Amino acid sequence: MATGTVSGKEKDERGCLLELTWRGKEPIDLPSGEQRRFLEDGDEIIMKGFCEREGFRRIGLGECRGRIVPA
Repeated sequence: MATGTVSGKEKDERGCLLELTWRGKEPIDLPSGEQRRFLEDGDEIIMKGFCEREGFRRIGLGECRGRIVPA
């Protein structure tokens, strides 16, 4: 997911994969040793999150999973 804007001015402030790889021009290294620029067929994406603040109840957003499949 992306907002359409770069998350921050500095390289370590980039958020989504498209930002992290600077539109595919700067690949990232995965723990497996692979390099990636974009998502690939077979990749599974898991998004989950929550919000919390002192004095308020924590709100969970649950989990959303999806797999990239060839068209």
